[in-house]
Amino acid sequence: MSSVIISPKYQIVIPRKIRDSMQLKPGQKVQIILYGNRIELIPERKISEMRGFLKGINTKIERERDRL
Repeated sequence: MSSVIISPKYQIVIPRKIRDSMQLKPGQKVQIILYGNRIELIPERKISEMRGFLKGINTKIERERDRL
């Protein structure tokens, strides 16, 4: 786990290892979500980049009767 410091302007620097593994680029937009007592950053991707990202997902989950 990496630590970052919040600047006086409330900015942070995402560590290089994380930027590289997530393929983040300067100027790229991210969604920020408050989830319980933590903050999550979710990179926005072009829809064309999303093709096939659910390949192999198990669709045979048990559902409630009214959700069929």
